[in-house]
Amino acid sequence: MIVRRPSVRLAIAGIILTAGLSACTGNSTESAADSPASGSGSPAAAASPASGSPAATSPAPHTDVVVTIADMKFTPSTVRVKVGQTVTWKFQDDGIPHQVAGVRDNALGINSPILKEGEYSFTFTGAGNYSYICSLHPEMRGTVEVS
Repeated sequence: MIVRRPSVRLAIAGIILTAGLSACTGNSTESAADSPASGSGSPAAAASPASGSPAATSPAPHTDVVVTIADMKFTPSTVRVKVGQTVTWKFQDDGIPHQVAGVRDNALGINSPILKEGEYSFTFTGAGNYSYICSLHPEMRGTVEVS
């Protein structure tokens, strides 16, 4: 007999809806610790700044920060960035597959595909501390501190 749990489906749908709405609001008064990670991630070689924003109100672009995945660790394991800055993870571990996955509610948007090589980028649009792991090797941990 299959037992279906509609409450679990509703909870998952609510989390997805909340994350989607958070990503759509650029001027939120919520702190990053109270809401899912707002930002954008992509398995692309480089991130591009958002278009359509008036130049007069946009902060100057920041240099991207690179985290290397090699020797079964993230290097550096902690990085500090400003709101609007992009972190790029470079997969360079001799063909060993890894994934960058956010942990805890405020980092749920960080979710790379499983990669053996290449890059994954995520732009942080909210202040806070974002913890992440390699879901395949949970002893691999890192933190992005956004101010």
